[in-house]
Amino acid sequence: MKLKIRLTGFTRTTLATAMITTASLPAAATPMPGMQGLQHIGITVPNLGEGVAFFRDMLGCEPFFTFGEFKFEDDWMERHLNVHPRATIRDFQMVRCGNGTNLEVFEYTSPDQNRRGPRNSDIGGHHLAFYVDDMDAAVAYLKEQGIHVLGAPSTFTEGPAAGLTWVYFLAPWGLQLELVSYPKGMAYEQGLERGLWDPRMPAR
Repeated sequence: MKLKIRLTGFTRTTLATAMITTASLPAAATPMPGMQGLQHIGITVPNLGEGVAFFRDMLGCEPFFTFGEFKFEDDWMERHLNVHPRATIRDFQMVRCGNGTNLEVFEYTSPDQNRRGPRNSDIGGHHLAFYVDDMDAAVAYLKEQGIHVLGAPSTFTEGPAAGLTWVYFLAPWGLQLELVSYPKGMAYEQGLERGLWDPRMPAR
């Protein structure tokens, strides 16, 4: 099938894509007993105070408690966290971002620490996506705050994600972030009783 994307400022581009369906996946194994959902995502930042302040001041997230320092003289860090045994967690803090999963924000030091961070194309690459009601207003706000927005918003016009508008932006330390908006839903939802989790669902 073809997936059409409207790229603001460019001509319409048609990209080849393969839509994965449940029929194309292997049979599911017995699921983990009692699994309820994603409770948090862990993110390591260069400076905990600055990182949490960014999520609070730029994105409206709510900081909660901190855990304090984790540092051990034996191999506890390697055995339990798969990091260098002399790695230290200076502190880490839980943060809630609206109606969605929590963030666990870490500040680490380690003799073998990679300070560059992965790109999306690297193994382990990742990004955080935040739903917004008004894409234009959100992008304008980020630019007013001096945040680096990567190009203009793009909109899927065909395929299962039709109706989704998205744009990437960067935190000051380089973390890849995304804004998404689909006020009228996405095409894949038609005829389904159950879809992807949606941050527009009522919070509790």
